[in-house]
Amino acid sequence: MGEEENRRSPDKNGCRPAPLASYIFLHPAMRFLTSPLLLSAYLLLYCLVVMLIWRWRVNRRQERPPFPDKLLRAPGETLRRKLDDFDTALGATLLGNALFPVIVLAAGYSAVALLPSRASWLIPLTLVLAIAALVICSRRLMRVLEQRRNHYLGYFGERYAGEFIEQLRARGCRVFHDVPAGEKNSPFNIDHVVAGRTGVFAIETKTRRKGRAAPGRADYKITFDGHRIIYPWGADAHGLAQARDRALWLEHHLQTLLGAHRLRVTPVLTFPGWLVTQTNAAPLESPVCVLNPKQIPQHIETQPASLTEAQVDLIARQLEARCRDVEF
Repeated sequence: MGEEENRRSPDKNGCRPAPLASYIFLHPAMRFLTSPLLLSAYLLLYCLVVMLIWRWRVNRRQERPPFPDKLLRAPGETLRRKLDDFDTALGATLLGNALFPVIVLAAGYSAVALLPSRASWLIPLTLVLAIAALVICSRRLMRVLEQRRNHYLGYFGERYAGEFIEQLRARGCRVFHDVPAGEKNSPFNIDHVVAGRTGVFAIETKTRRKGRAAPGRADYKITFDGHRIIYPWGADAHGLAQARDRALWLEHHLQTLLGAHRLRVTPVLTFPGWLVTQTNAAPLESPVCVLNPKQIPQHIETQPASLTEAQVDLIARQLEARCRDVEF
């Protein structure tokens, strides 16, 4: 009891001694250990160390997947890989964008602690910089999330179209998805390619969200007039040139490989989820067919025969060689 009373009683100057907790947290060493800057650095270092240890353990096992063969590409394979890349980097992106404003604020806090005489302008400057960093990082993160959202929409649209195009397999056609094309310095992919007795068809998928319609227009319908695609909110020609150019590339590529100079590739542009109509003049004005995915099987089947089974088989072999590249 005597020791406790001495600890609580005032000293000779009439001041009570500071509690032990206050002494600890006011000590310069403890102030450094509890600073936001150090805590942010610790969090970054922790994540980095865990990631490096995990990769080291995976590499140390010297394991390999049990699949010796490569698979054919599925619909939307390129976008699936982009989504995987987004998801792999998303954790680091979230952490980096969340911590950067905190680091700016922590640096300002440390500057004020080191230079208390300049706190009158350091504190407002720190707040302005921290708010600016927060706005910049938030906008950057929103762009990343919006890109992923658009990629997933396109991926799902290609999967949706692929289900209807796959119906042509049972009718004797060869169907390939996400066909790699172009040169090494400018690669691209053709969303779907169908080869059958009625010809070769290069199909591009454009997936657009539905929204508000202009007065007098249905919000579920688009119309192709041979030059433009008329949407509920406006009109443009987006996708027409791409479908035509990629079909021409495939046509020249197959002609070169097979020596079949009369081979033609028909460009098709499809819009999943939309009711697609066209004017009577559209087939005469444009080489591109604009269809809903559900219309594609019937459209291909009703074309006149132009290829033999042997030619279809040769074309399919060339396309399969390009598409069989999916590894674990």
